[in-house]
Amino acid sequence: MVKTTILILAAALCAAGQDNTLTPQEKKQGWVLLFDGKSLAHWVDPREKTPAGDAWTIDGDAIKTIRQPRITEDLFSKETYRDFELMFDWRISEGGNSGVKYRIQDHFWVKEIKGLRFEMQVERALENPVKERPAEGQDYVVGFEYQMTDDVKNRDALSNPKHVAGALYDMVPPSSHPLKPVGEYNQSRIVVKGNHVEHWLNGVKVVDAMLDSEAAMAGINKRWTVAPKVLEMLSKQPRKDCHFSLQNHGNDAWFKNIKIRKL
Repeated sequence: MVKTTILILAAALCAAGQDNTLTPQEKKQGWVLLFDGKSLAHWVDPREKTPAGDAWTIDGDAIKTIRQPRITEDLFSKETYRDFELMFDWRISEGGNSGVKYRIQDHFWVKEIKGLRFEMQVERALENPVKERPAEGQDYVVGFEYQMTDDVKNRDALSNPKHVAGALYDMVPPSSHPLKPVGEYNQSRIVVKGNHVEHWLNGVKVVDAMLDSEAAMAGINKRWTVAPKVLEMLSKQPRKDCHFSLQNHGNDAWFKNIKIRKL
């Protein structure tokens, strides 16, 4: 009787879906699990670099950012993707900001130059690249971003509707705001086919856009007009097979149930 009960409970758990696992149906559909709750095997682990990175760790059943690390850097996928569907669960700290960047064109170290506009600092970094991994600094990522924020208290989110959770950052605001309260996990989905992208948040499609449309590029053109090298990468996208990354923006953020399939 006890054995039968255990088997029934196990079957129920499998049917409901456990964290950081794939169901048999998902495996048949081509999904690949990128985090098993234990290791960063599918990621470029900055902790293994020299000097070692301190921006990422595993916290319980989730990948977690480290608040205000010595080396600020994203966590990059080992594999590259062109057309894909990505799903992940996330939560953010109070007032926090993070994101997922995809169709990444480049990333490089940016040295802070006080008094100089950040976008110009980025352009300066492209013109004068840092050749060796520094002991501290920021690795800036040029790509398109699925925004993750606390929309109630994050200053960036409150400043611009294109900066709230689910937005295609700087480009397209979400059509609705089905965001859960801080401390609860949200489920997100990104679908990329050519230049067409969809952002989903908690089962609702909140962005449906073309990356190269005039309306979407308006924000990019406005922000990066002082940095023509960055603007060219984002507008022309010379790289199509790209890594994607989880962003460390200096706040606490947690990611789990990360899975992807190529389309």
